[in-house]
Amino acid sequence: MSDAPKLPRPFDRPDRAKSDESRDPGCILVVDDDPMLRQMVVNYLNENNMRAVSAAGRQEMARHFAESEPNLVILDLRLGEEDGLDLLREIRSHSDVPVIIATGQRSDEIDRIVGLELGADYYIVKPFSLRELFARIRAVLRRQEMGRAVRACDPERGGYRFDGWRLDRRGRRLVDRNEAPVRLSKGEYALLLAFLEAPQRPLTREHLLQATRIHEDIFDRSIDVQVLRLRRKLEIDPSSPRAIQTERGVGYVFALPVEPF
Repeated sequence: MSDAPKLPRPFDRPDRAKSDESRDPGCILVVDDDPMLRQMVVNYLNENNMRAVSAAGRQEMARHFAESEPNLVILDLRLGEEDGLDLLREIRSHSDVPVIIATGQRSDEIDRIVGLELGADYYIVKPFSLRELFARIRAVLRRQEMGRAVRACDPERGGYRFDGWRLDRRGRRLVDRNEAPVRLSKGEYALLLAFLEAPQRPLTREHLLQATRIHEDIFDRSIDVQVLRLRRKLEIDPSSPRAIQTERGVGYVFALPVEPF
């Protein structure tokens, strides 16, 4: 049995009550077993006004979490003898910190899917440009802040705007660019809400299936069919969608910017 320490749970931290105040708003944790890559990413983020720290593996990662939970983790799935997916599972067992997983080429497609299923917020494929990574980090942190703002409101109030459309959560009412109401079935509403809560983030079919299963009267288990029906209501040309796009090897992504209200 390994003697490596487990990532600390929230109640294991003596200064938990002060953690939200003491957390560095720009702290990014880079977990990778390649020392040159770690240093390159850390230097780039520091140069762009994001404080970054690094870890070579599980033990160093656990230490950083014990000291101060980061605002975002960049996690390599190939960590020598360690499995990045196991680290992701452990993180998600007690933390909702955003995680961007870094994978290799196409051979890692299954791992990317599993990583997203386990709660990763995005993935990036090596070799990647530092500019692309920086853009992904900013996008994920921006979505997290938007999500916090929405959760702070009454869950039955507010809604989302996208490309001139508006979804009112209180009335479960979708309105198009011309202020005309668009009828949605319960399944279509649940599916659209799942997309709008995670815009520009690849979502697996299993994730979307679980999001639509909350309604007992939905018997159609094919997410592809539900997506097709929703596209017909949202898209000018459903055969060439702008909003709900297929993410090959993963599922679907809502590609348009979304603004909560």
